[in-house]
Amino acid sequence: MRSHVHLTTRDLTKGYEAGPVVDGISLKVSAGQRLGIIGENGRGKTTLLRLLAGDLLPDQGTITRHGSLSLVRQEMPFQDGETVGDLLSEALRESRRALSELDSAAEPFDEQRYEKALAHAEDIEAWDAERRADIALKALDADHDRARKLAELSVGQRYRVRLACLLAERADVLLLDEPTNHLDASALGFLTERLQHHHGVVVLVSHDRTLLDDVCTQLLDLDPAPDGEVHLHGGGYRAFKEAKRAERQRWEQRFAQEEAEHDELAERVERAQSRLRDAWRPPKGAFKHKRSTRAANKMRNVARRLEELDDQRVDAPPPPLRFQPPALEADGDLLHATPLEVPGRLNLTEPISLGAGDKLVITGPNGAGKSTLLGVLAGRIKPARGTVHHIGTVALLAQESSFADEDAIAGRLCPRAHDLGLLSEKDLARPVRTLSTGQRRRLELAILLSSGPHVLLLDEPTNHLSIALVDELTEALHQTRAAVAVATHDRQMRTDFASWRTVTLDPASQSRESSVASEVVLY
Repeated sequence: MRSHVHLTTRDLTKGYEAGPVVDGISLKVSAGQRLGIIGENGRGKTTLLRLLAGDLLPDQGTITRHGSLSLVRQEMPFQDGETVGDLLSEALRESRRALSELDSAAEPFDEQRYEKALAHAEDIEAWDAERRADIALKALDADHDRARKLAELSVGQRYRVRLACLLAERADVLLLDEPTNHLDASALGFLTERLQHHHGVVVLVSHDRTLLDDVCTQLLDLDPAPDGEVHLHGGGYRAFKEAKRAERQRWEQRFAQEEAEHDELAERVERAQSRLRDAWRPPKGAFKHKRSTRAANKMRNVARRLEELDDQRVDAPPPPLRFQPPALEADGDLLHATPLEVPGRLNLTEPISLGAGDKLVITGPNGAGKSTLLGVLAGRIKPARGTVHHIGTVALLAQESSFADEDAIAGRLCPRAHDLGLLSEKDLARPVRTLSTGQRRRLELAILLSSGPHVLLLDEPTNHLSIALVDELTEALHQTRAAVAVATHDRQMRTDFASWRTVTLDPASQSRESSVASEVVLY
């Protein structure tokens, strides 16, 4: 462990046209600590990671970094012609440079230069970098020909190559934005183990509740709190969730009590002012002035209590977006598929039938054909063998969101997105291109549900969604009368759907190379 490694922020603030996204965050993460950042979609999780990486400049505040740093973004831009080997070379550049410097210092021998180069090479474990890369690429199912162009790979394959390269690089500070997207069970286990044993700092944004429990030593909650500040929580996600529920309950109770007390004091002040002004007259006699003064003092005391209460009152708890799924009506048999084959991509050896209320989980490792099967069931891919017949409407949520018109106003694409509890009214008025990745996913889900489908086909539906929405979506899928087929690697969702019927796909009969090449069509 490198004791000098740490990441510190002071009063970090960043805003856009719609207002502040990151507001006054101060924290310190030291070597051996693994911080999970959680919060609703659009709350600033990705913005905070980009600020920590130096990818964005803050409007206010400071960031101090000690140690090398790597960032894995949710989205992965690449250049035309860029290859798997190019990504790998970039990841290993520092290790190769360190070994080259060591060789240069050895001949002719320069003792001071050599000792410095040796210390650096040992510090970053430069001799082991190539082996680390090979292990990571194989473990994440990303061991492609180094000359393979990134454009020829699927989105998921590119992400896995990039993640493997980052793990091989072994930077002191790892910043990861939704790193579990596109990972199967084996790859998730590998990532978890690597993060648990990372020698430096880990900061990650993830909807994967199991990963947060298994990896994180602290959680940074960006959702609103009674005092208006962001807070660090120790322990795993399950403990945090219960603490957050209790905090929200106390906040609502305190607000209701203070609101009632405010109304009572305001009414007492108003009554006292009215009596002094109009109706109240002290009786004639010796204590006339004394009684008048006592009444005025009493009114001032009540007014002072009211002022003190107003200074200390908590703000009203902001109403959270709560998913309100539409009632999807369906009856009878809705979908029937015979055994299906798409050469090199899918070999389904058993028929699939779905009726109203039926639930199905499609499982299998990466490359087994889960996305292909959903594409065939949705009518987007034509099989070489077998047929699919469905009654009513079928809707497919693909792994990644895409919109033909990025300048379109979100509310025009789906006016019901707010009614469904998926986007705020403010976000409905924004162009799609200005929405966060999670908000774009919410918009696509809203469009899909607004069509009133009888059959829901969901490919990795937890990708980019907040944890709260994943929980709400899980509950809605259990209850809907629509037929549902889900392909997911999310471990908690798999546990939640343990009672559902399962179809397991086996990639063994498929050519690995043709499977990889054809996957491009599906994302």
